[in-house]
Amino acid sequence: MSDEGSYMATVMEFTSPVAEFPLGSIFESLPGVTVELERLIPHQTLVIPYFWVRGVETEDIEAEFERHVGVKGIRLIDSVEDEYLMRAEWKDEYFGVLTALAKANVVLLTGTGTKDGWQFEVRGEARQAIADFREYCQQNDIPITITAVHAMLPIQGEGYELTETQHEALVLAYKRGYFDTPREASLEEIADELGITQQSLSSRLRRGHRRLIGATLMGAL
Repeated sequence: MSDEGSYMATVMEFTSPVAEFPLGSIFESLPGVTVELERLIPHQTLVIPYFWVRGVETEDIEAEFERHVGVKGIRLIDSVEDEYLMRAEWKDEYFGVLTALAKANVVLLTGTGTKDGWQFEVRGEARQAIADFREYCQQNDIPITITAVHAMLPIQGEGYELTETQHEALVLAYKRGYFDTPREASLEEIADELGITQQSLSSRLRRGHRRLIGATLMGAL
């Protein structure tokens, strides 16, 4: 491995059992809920993630989450139709995925939880950061299952940083007519062709769109 490769930004995708994340017990009483974590920049001493909750009435959210292990405080920030933006603060002594991210200086790109488990996408500015994250999880008995590890890719030399999976998803969706009006292919059909869940495909398309917009439209402002 070259020194240059060691410093290449690396993205890792992994899953974790629903019970291994402090918000996970919400699915026991509210199995139809989906929790989606906002992008999180790591900080060594404080981890306060923002996350969206959908599939539940607003009056049930705070009461359910306040009882969870590791939660120090939680409050409703905003709502958009039937989705609610929450802010949670974690107890310092809690050892979990968020603590591992902060300790290893790894950025959370996406994190989505349902009753079937958690799916995460994280980025390390160098490969060593990803290695440190994995080592922290092993040392603290935080179970994760790695599903993909890949480098960031500049698209066609323009510097639009997409992961390989985001590039693949966007190109296939375009070719199949997912972005056409009316649509010629559904999210389910494209996810089946890629061999992933609709939830994973939706996350890849959304993250890919954000990066492309950030590198083009926002760069021109």
